[in-house]
Amino acid sequence: MAKCEICGKGAHFGIKVSHSHRRSNRMWKSNVRQVRVLTDQGTTAKVYVCSRCMRSGYVTRA
Repeated sequence: MAKCEICGKGAHFGIKVSHSHRRSNRMWKSNVRQVRVLTDQGTTAKVYVCSRCMRSGYVTRA
């Protein structure tokens, strides 16, 4: 699973509990996408970025 290169957000693990209280392991996946961004040197690069960092303006899309 990919991690956000800006904030480090990745998959989270926990326990799913049903209505009858049966417990099983599960994984929550973060909304991480591979996008082309502009770097400080003026070139473009593909990096993994979560939707919150894109929405907050931490990266500039190429």
